[in-house]
Amino acid sequence: MGEASVMREGDFSESGGFIVFGASGGIGSAVVRALSARDAHVVAAARGVNRLAALDLGSAVRNTPCDVTAPGQVEECFQQALEFGGGAIAGVALCVGSILLKPAHLTTDAEWDDVLARNLTAAFHVARCAGRVMREGGSVVFCSTAAAGTGLANHDAIAAAKAGVEGLVRSAAATYAARGLRFNAVAPGLVRTGMSESITGNERALETSRAMHPLGRIGEPNDVSSAIVWLLDPANDWVTGHVLRVDGGLARLRPVSRR
Repeated sequence: MGEASVMREGDFSESGGFIVFGASGGIGSAVVRALSARDAHVVAAARGVNRLAALDLGSAVRNTPCDVTAPGQVEECFQQALEFGGGAIAGVALCVGSILLKPAHLTTDAEWDDVLARNLTAAFHVARCAGRVMREGGSVVFCSTAAAGTGLANHDAIAAAKAGVEGLVRSAAATYAARGLRFNAVAPGLVRTGMSESITGNERALETSRAMHPLGRIGEPNDVSSAIVWLLDPANDWVTGHVLRVDGGLARLRPVSRR
């Protein structure tokens, strides 16, 4: 393990600042709360700063407005995290995404551009800033999707964008490995968040989704946030270029029917 692993167990306060993009969402807010519980100095970034305030994420959290499709705003978040973390950034989590369930022939140019901007372009903005600012290493974690690793009907745009994110993870991990800057991703299945409410709020669609996941249930935000925090932890600094599939077996398993 690297030198960072000698920190007090469960305490992130001495490792530097953290940034969570998409901190007002179900997964992002769970990541912020988990980091805050371990005494991390967290910049919680989201487009809706009022939503952040309403979540009451803790006194050790600095809420800041940020649109991840705007590179200047992403850069400002990195500067805030440097200041908040005593001159160093230990970790960054990009928990921004979108759900568009349409085949390619029904997807408009505007929808395609939006999916790319929120998912792939945003990840590139974060990777570029991390490469410029995190000179002493650290951890960057992106969110992919199970749809990038298996063929799911009507996920054409989001599967393409997130597959790009996974490619970016592997290339950036190789580019910056020499300085100890790690890039990884989590790839969830369907998770119960506000973003997925159009599916989880429909009992028939929800039951279909449950049946698609071999473990028999959809995910909860903490299922994914715990994996993100594990990848952010400096104690786990020998993991890079990895896509961790937190998906109830959706992307890789074809089990026998339940009895």
